[in-house]
Amino acid sequence: MPVAALRNFLRLESSAGVLLVMATIAALLVSNSPLAGLYGRLLDVPLVIALGDLVVNKPLLLWINDGLMALFFFLIGLEVKREILEGQLSSKDQLLLPAAGALGGFLVPAALYAAFNWGNPETIDGWAIPAATDIAFALGVLMLLGSRVPIALKMFLTSIAIFDDIAAIVVIAIFYTQDLSLFALLAGAFGITSLVVLNRLGVTRIAVYATIGLVVWLCVLKSGVHATLAGFAVACTVPLRTESTAPSPLRHLEHSLHPWVAYLILPLFAFANAGVSFAGISTDALLGPVSIGIAAGLLFGKQVGVFGVVWLAVRLKLAQLPKGSDWLSIYGVALLTGIGFTMSLFIGSLAFERGAFDQLAATRVGVLTGSVLSAIAGYLILRHAFNPHEKTAQEHTKESMTS
Repeated sequence: MPVAALRNFLRLESSAGVLLVMATIAALLVSNSPLAGLYGRLLDVPLVIALGDLVVNKPLLLWINDGLMALFFFLIGLEVKREILEGQLSSKDQLLLPAAGALGGFLVPAALYAAFNWGNPETIDGWAIPAATDIAFALGVLMLLGSRVPIALKMFLTSIAIFDDIAAIVVIAIFYTQDLSLFALLAGAFGITSLVVLNRLGVTRIAVYATIGLVVWLCVLKSGVHATLAGFAVACTVPLRTESTAPSPLRHLEHSLHPWVAYLILPLFAFANAGVSFAGISTDALLGPVSIGIAAGLLFGKQVGVFGVVWLAVRLKLAQLPKGSDWLSIYGVALLTGIGFTMSLFIGSLAFERGAFDQLAATRVGVLTGSVLSAIAGYLILRHAFNPHEKTAQEHTKESMTS
């Protein structure tokens, strides 16, 4: 990824993080105010689209989670494809360290949650909730430190988040899939195959990919596989390069969609999913194994998993630290990966889709607690790591010791 493009990406993601915070606060305030009933009824408003015998009837909340979030996953797919083909994930040297960190940051939080919920069939399904990283929030915190943070460290955090997104997509496809409709699944697979063939034939018209992609989304929606996965699959078929001098369809879509996703879809998702009414909420929802498991997984599991595996990879000389960083700054970034928020809430909505109120409330409490504490701790550590006054004092101390 060129430096200028990366800076634009980081600027967009960090400002989107501010909107996510505002949307979350608004959801919490509304759900604990006299407007709570209106908030709930708004999310339950049914929206119906019918075309002959094909009917899609879902409440507004599921249109956001299954429909708009499919565009979010579509954008993730575009970014992942571009990064793998010609970006920071195309080089083995740049690939290994964040991949190792992401692996540790996935396994340890999941294991920690499972330890708190082992033997409970009603709550164990939430094991993947604390394994996610919210790139918008994490980069938003990192950007508060300004230009003191090396660009290589920002790329390192971004790469970890990309691997986290890929892992989340795999987890959703394998573990959070309901009863399958073989016909709908085959129809969706045929649509994806058609897009691959069109790509190979050199077709670059975005309208073609959008039209067939919508059909694929409908098929996946009806198949029992979560509909957001259609967005990622369709994105992987969009051409990055063209034989002519025409603009890249993938780059054009990525550039066009990014502001809509960052400034509208994700804040709307946060507003619809972060509302927790504390009226009548049980102690178990606040301090039970679900909320504690999620919060501990995000705050402790993430930092231990990411930092531990990165340390091991560097000590074994399999990789090097990002340029301009040290172990304290790596630890600060490891803490920031504990900001799960958007993806954690999304996985929680799938894990406990038919769960009791306390499980859903506990999920939100755990995600918010773990994410906020990770953000604060990560910011304080990184602020200390990149404090110019302290570094100057350390340099003077070293000079006096050597003179």
